[in-house]
Amino acid sequence: MGFFSKIKEAFKKTKASLDNKLMSIMSHGELDDEFFDELTDILISSDLGIECSEEIVERLRAVSKKTKLRNQDEVKQALRDIMQEILDENETPEITYPLVLMIVGVNGVGKTTTIGKLANFYKNQGKSVLLVAGDTFRAAASEQLAIWANKNNVKIVRNDDGADPASVVFDGISSAKAKNTDVVIIDTAGRLHNKANLMEELKKVSKVVTNQWEDACYQKLLVLDATTGQNAFSQVEYFDEAIGLDGLIVTKLDGTAKGGVIVGIAQEYSTPVLFVGTGEKIDDIDEFDAQEFVEAII
Repeated sequence: MGFFSKIKEAFKKTKASLDNKLMSIMSHGELDDEFFDELTDILISSDLGIECSEEIVERLRAVSKKTKLRNQDEVKQALRDIMQEILDENETPEITYPLVLMIVGVNGVGKTTTIGKLANFYKNQGKSVLLVAGDTFRAAASEQLAIWANKNNVKIVRNDDGADPASVVFDGISSAKAKNTDVVIIDTAGRLHNKANLMEELKKVSKVVTNQWEDACYQKLLVLDATTGQNAFSQVEYFDEAIGLDGLIVTKLDGTAKGGVIVGIAQEYSTPVLFVGTGEKIDDIDEFDAQEFVEAII
């Protein structure tokens, strides 16, 4: 099942709800102030956030004045176009190899599972992959990552629980360079995004990568749980401020009736969504496609 099919299934209820609400507020046949106010409320309730919802509605007002939108289908297409414009404003970073991905995020968002899926994704592209168990705080974290390494038949660098994460990453980078590995994926400890000392550790680990492998394409990716809604905004802000994010991976889209947070984050921050998780299976991760996403949600 491809990206569109998975996303379409995940957002079936969302799309039906938006259709019903649009039909209701357009029943009087005129795009007046009341319509735009109600549409703003609908978008906010879909987790787009206040600022993004207001931006979309203002753009829709402008389109309506120029083209005189007449029916629900035309309004929906205009909304799709506006949302895609917002998503496309954030440029996807260029990928080169060797590639080092540092995966960060708060506890419970599915970082380890996401890393396992990414390992499978890149291996299916014919790339050699190394996993680095940089989460040395959580009990059995490296064991869980090792299970994913075994499932994907890829190498892993790990150490004892409580070891210095930066030293484990140093060993991982050294191994990858020596063996000409294409893709290195670094696990990190889940942390509260507003804990300064833990963020400082992330900075330390990040410096190890940049100092030890200057020629590598290095990206710091934040894993977000789509079901957390507006909490995702503050996570992006704190992690980006600490280490400078290159992209987002949004998980659990199959378990939410919303998902508009993706558009809201794109409007407020310059960090693009690179991957989305759409299920529990090893291949339930896909590169993000803005056009297919907006067609699935509206």
